[in-house]
Amino acid sequence: MTIHYLHREQIIPAPMETVWEFFCAPQNLNTITPPDMNFEIIAGGDAKMYEGQMIEYRVEFIRGVRSLWLTEIAHVRKNEYFVDEQRVGPYRFWYHEHRFENVSGGVKMTDHVTYVLPFGFLGDIVHAVWIGNRLKSIFDFRVRKVEDLFRRVK
Repeated sequence: MTIHYLHREQIIPAPMETVWEFFCAPQNLNTITPPDMNFEIIAGGDAKMYEGQMIEYRVEFIRGVRSLWLTEIAHVRKNEYFVDEQRVGPYRFWYHEHRFENVSGGVKMTDHVTYVLPFGFLGDIVHAVWIGNRLKSIFDFRVRKVEDLFRRVK
């Protein structure tokens, strides 16, 4: 079993309140998730994000294979950070910290994900040949999509 990390930073050219409101609306996950993942919120995504919120959704990592995922919004500090943790889903462990910081030119948003795949060394092999790159491509898509969305907001 290996603990894996994914880190992304981007500057979003918008005021903190606008950025925070966008990322605190669970339904916006659909907008920033690659279309081929067929992301669908099943329950809990109607309310603005709050500590303890449970969001249930389905997502396709492999074409035609839908996975149930239950996320808890474990920690929230307005205009600073929030953390989502997988409670049920494809990972053995998933901890995703989203940080927001006012900087010159907008808001620096940082994603830091700590995760472990199931199945021990077999999960490590799957990570090396597929999951690691797939996660990078998902987060790269998010960066591009957020850039595009906030460029249009200006």
